[in-house]
Amino acid sequence: MVDRLANSEANSKRIAVVESCFGAAGQPLAIPGRVLIGEGVLTKLCRKKPKARQFFLFNDILVYGNIVIQKKKYNKQHIIPLESVTIDTVPDEGDLRNGWLIKTPTKSFAVYAATATEKSEWMNHIGKCVGDLLQKSGKSPTGEHAAVWVPDSEASVCMRCKKVKFTPVSRRHHCRKCGFVVCGPCSEKKYLLPSQSSKPVRVCEHCYEQLTSSLLPPQDCLYSVILLQSEP
Repeated sequence: MVDRLANSEANSKRIAVVESCFGAAGQPLAIPGRVLIGEGVLTKLCRKKPKARQFFLFNDILVYGNIVIQKKKYNKQHIIPLESVTIDTVPDEGDLRNGWLIKTPTKSFAVYAATATEKSEWMNHIGKCVGDLLQKSGKSPTGEHAAVWVPDSEASVCMRCKKVKFTPVSRRHHCRKCGFVVCGPCSEKKYLLPSQSSKPVRVCEHCYEQLTSSLLPPQDCLYSVILLQSEP
């Protein structure tokens, strides 16, 4: 179906409509061979609270944005290359049902569909597109992905020290390595995570110790170096 639609007039028109809905602020989406597979509204689990977002699945990218006017106007366009995507189902919990994780090296988050059928269709189509891309490129699936941030509402106290209570003065922060909600004193360190940023990002004390300890040579190697240096 994808090959049949790749350069069809109907597909070109559908992509042009999506482009126009994002306006001048959105990036161009029409390139040779790109096909719009499907679209729909999904609830994205954001830092503050779940929010409805419009998603568009193409054969090589996943695009989403804020809904300004339903089916007519969107803003804050995000484009995710499907080659870097892995997906995992999320167990139903309370009002949050029919969800799954969209994980990439730069950003990971949970989304929820209106029905179990819709969830199954989205996951199947995304999985098929990712599989086709990896098969064509000969690449392996992405092994590393960014942590999914724990929503603010799920932490009334720091998830590391378990002592500091969050208030308007004592703000919540997120560790970019583990995604935990942590207090300022527990997240004073920064560390370069190249897949997420070109600059050092906030990490909690626990993750910082793990990241820096992995850079040290094993004790037996360090001992060998000391012996070699002490020899005449």
